[in-house]
Amino acid sequence: MKLFETELKVVNIGLESFRQGLNDAGVKSVQAQFKPPLSTETSLFAKAAKASGRVEKANRKALDRILGAKPALVGMGVALEVIPGMRRDLILHAGPPVTWDRMCGPMRGGIMAALMYEGMAKKPEEAERLAASGKIKYAPCHEHGAVGPMAGIISASMPVFIVKNEAGSNYAYATQNEGLGKVLRYGAYSRDVIERLKWMEKTLYPVLKAAIESLGRIDLKSMVAQALHMGDEVHNRNRAGTSLLYRAIAPAVIKTCPDPETAAKVLEFVNDNDHFFLNLSMALSKASLDAGRGVKDSSVVVAMARNGTDFGVQLSGTGGKWFTGPAEVPDALYFPGYTKADANPDIGDSAITETNGLGGFAIAAAPAIVQFVGGSAADAVNYTMAMYGITAGENNIYKIPYLNFRGTPTGIDVVKVAKTGILPFIDTGVAHKNPGVGQVGAGVLSAPAEPFRKAFEAFARGL
Repeated sequence: MKLFETELKVVNIGLESFRQGLNDAGVKSVQAQFKPPLSTETSLFAKAAKASGRVEKANRKALDRILGAKPALVGMGVALEVIPGMRRDLILHAGPPVTWDRMCGPMRGGIMAALMYEGMAKKPEEAERLAASGKIKYAPCHEHGAVGPMAGIISASMPVFIVKNEAGSNYAYATQNEGLGKVLRYGAYSRDVIERLKWMEKTLYPVLKAAIESLGRIDLKSMVAQALHMGDEVHNRNRAGTSLLYRAIAPAVIKTCPDPETAAKVLEFVNDNDHFFLNLSMALSKASLDAGRGVKDSSVVVAMARNGTDFGVQLSGTGGKWFTGPAEVPDALYFPGYTKADANPDIGDSAITETNGLGGFAIAAAPAIVQFVGGSAADAVNYTMAMYGITAGENNIYKIPYLNFRGTPTGIDVVKVAKTGILPFIDTGVAHKNPGVGQVGAGVLSAPAEPFRKAFEAFARGL
């Protein structure tokens, strides 16, 4: 009976606009944060619930493999010589499979730059004709053990980092990071872009390769754990990760490089590029997540990737099948002179970091990121907290100081995503929609619903 002696409070489970009348009347109310399930096929939720015991067991197995991975930088090589299945007429790209006629502007621009870099074309017009001729083949980086930021372009002559999961036998590969702005991965193809790539091949690569070989290995997992404690989330903010890598390789560069001037230029290039560690954070995430593939009945996501046209996901328990939907444009802070109308839809393999419990999932460790869209530190914490509701577990190594060193939410569970309607949160760079322009901003977004709905429905039907 005490209920009727207390102040009346209202929980509004409808549209938030319904609260206006309550507010006008001075009635206290709270808004229920409800999202409908992604799928309308209720029988599939019942089927997943009936099999929840073995799904949970399978997810624990997949997650244990992911968390138990020990990614280390063990060397460098030329793409043609080290990436499985690489050929001279093959160009790897970010995201799920896409044909030239459906490719977005920045991906086309990146391919044109790669063809000129390879000496297969002299001018952009010639490169564009060759790219569309059918003589060049295209495939996702993910299908060749690799990952690439933004357009994700990897061609035969490009140097790549080699990352090994020392707890298993799988490898992952990623190119060297060019820096921000007008670069190949954002679709730029001007002469200075090609010249920078050639310098990276002829000077940066051999110096770094020799330094890494002298060190033997670099423990990337411990490096990321430390970077999280220093304000990175190792997707859109890599200042600490790059600094830690610099400290690890600088003495070896000085010892192994015979020319002090060249050593200085290499170290200056790494030091001046806060995003240099990004490609390594992606490769170590790929090496970790690939260890969790192929677990029967597991609903854990092992890849999220975007090609600027489609957003695709892959699950541990459904083989290499892609589930796709249209990519969306991020909410972003744009460079002067650009607006959302200039932006290409979301692009890149870099969401592999979120899939590994980093990036947007660890944004509470890097609240400066949300300033891209006028957010607050509290928003960053809320984004991370929401992700615990759609993951199979918490990370045993990657931890967030502000959350009393709680492990980051890791192992996206597509069943939980479908049931709650909560979508993975991603922070990202933004490319201009036209080829040749480059980066125009950076921001955040939630993954689109369609790929996760399709993935859940296919997974549930296959149980």
